[in-house]
Amino acid sequence: MLRHLYVKNFTLIDELNIDFHSGFSVITGETGAGKSIVLGAIHLLLGQRADTKQIKAGSERCIVEAHFDLSHYDMEPFFVDNDIDYDESDCIVRREITANGKSRAFINDTPVTLNAMRELGEQLIDIHSQHQSLLLQKADFQLNVVDIIASDKKQLDAYMQAYQAYRQAQSDYERFQQAYNTNKDNEEFLRFQVNELQDAQLKVGEQDELEQQIKTLSHAEDIKEALYNATNMLTEDSTGAIELVRQGMDSLSRIADLAPDLGEISERLDSAYIELKDIGQELDSRLEHVSYDPEELQKLTDRLDLLYTLERKFHVDSVEDLISKRDEMAAELQDIDGGTEHLEELMAKEKQACAECMAHGMALSETRHKAAKKVEDEMKRRLMPLGIPKVNFEIEIVPKDCAPDGIDKVSFLFNANAGQQLQPISQVASGGEIARIMLALKAMISGAVKLPTIIFDEIDTGVSGRIAEKMAEIMREMGRNHRQVISITHLPQIAAMGTSHYKVSKEDTATGTVSHMIELSNDERVPEIAQMLSGSDVSSAAIENAKTLLKNAESVN
Repeated sequence: MLRHLYVKNFTLIDELNIDFHSGFSVITGETGAGKSIVLGAIHLLLGQRADTKQIKAGSERCIVEAHFDLSHYDMEPFFVDNDIDYDESDCIVRREITANGKSRAFINDTPVTLNAMRELGEQLIDIHSQHQSLLLQKADFQLNVVDIIASDKKQLDAYMQAYQAYRQAQSDYERFQQAYNTNKDNEEFLRFQVNELQDAQLKVGEQDELEQQIKTLSHAEDIKEALYNATNMLTEDSTGAIELVRQGMDSLSRIADLAPDLGEISERLDSAYIELKDIGQELDSRLEHVSYDPEELQKLTDRLDLLYTLERKFHVDSVEDLISKRDEMAAELQDIDGGTEHLEELMAKEKQACAECMAHGMALSETRHKAAKKVEDEMKRRLMPLGIPKVNFEIEIVPKDCAPDGIDKVSFLFNANAGQQLQPISQVASGGEIARIMLALKAMISGAVKLPTIIFDEIDTGVSGRIAEKMAEIMREMGRNHRQVISITHLPQIAAMGTSHYKVSKEDTATGTVSHMIELSNDERVPEIAQMLSGSDVSSAAIENAKTLLKNAESVN
């Protein structure tokens, strides 16, 4: 429930500090006085887009802040989910807009996104304007009304889960069918490509090995010459390194007794001698096996060319990529070979999911049909006292294909006169009838939904007299049971019915036009309502009439 509203530097408002009460409150004022401005400030708290034009001329910042009492409404889960401190007796929602275009939102002094503010706002306040009456023309709104009265959230959630499973199964089937048909069309070419890669007998690391072998064979003479020179330098009889090392060993052995400390060096030289002899033998062996073989070179070159050709053809960079491509296409062929069976499996799953979705849809539809009858009876009961005594109101529910909201197409059918054919409500109801129908719907829905505050913005359009009194009685009734109803009105019959009364006025000052809003005392309400009855020249008869309206309102239970 809205307990307090603070507005600073918002359009024509310098500063507004005002308390609100539970029950049924009314806001009155001349056209253009600023009632819509107050409503605009509240819209900002509900997450509506901000505009720097809303900042009062000459100001750098505007602030809108409201305090709400959340007792009786079980809203703690929102605060837990968004990591916001929770105080059910005083929830503070604030919006700030600066002249440089920045907008900030806070809930209990915690910065939040506009989405979070909008999510909370939807649970705090429902603003019904003349524009919202257009909702009555929308099928989803009509269906939503039935769902609210049906209290079918559990059935709707079960259906939506089944619907998602059905759509997934449908998507799996269609996607595989499309891929299967595409692959089937390309099966011959695909099989040719797989066979081509399989015939190539690809091996991991083969390309690097081939490139090295070709490089070696191409330079066989250079390698042979280098091996020959190295072998001679090691093994030449008189001047080779091996012979020279042997001679060095002999020299050291002759002085072994004279210089025992050279024993370790002698052993190292001996090891070097053995290692050099081994190297010499290995070089000699390698020299014998090095030869230029043009046939082998051509064979290796042809194999490498084949690999390069395949890589270019399949747009890859290595043999490993070719192997992956081969396996991938082989798997596609396997899917084609077993595709019919898999397609049948997916089709069976789709049919099963569709059947389960329809079963949940039928259960949901049954609940909606029962609720529709309640809505029909309730709407007739509520509309008759509102000046439509011959009202005929029916809800037509016809089946449709599975959709996210179920298998039902809902239409509100209406006529205001006996004997006339029922037609969609948007086609036959007048503006005044639409207003009364929306009020009756809101009153009915408010009994099923715990919504703290409902604001009616001139819902009385097109009505007057006794009908206005009945509308006011309905709003007053809605304002009970921990609910707050606020009506912005031009009708004295509705204004008199409010348990609290606020007046919005406009004043021209030296710095410009300024809007004010005050709560009227019981005595102040009389001239205000009298003025609504008779215009600017308030007569004594209007005064007495205003007193009568207020007295009659007090007698309403």
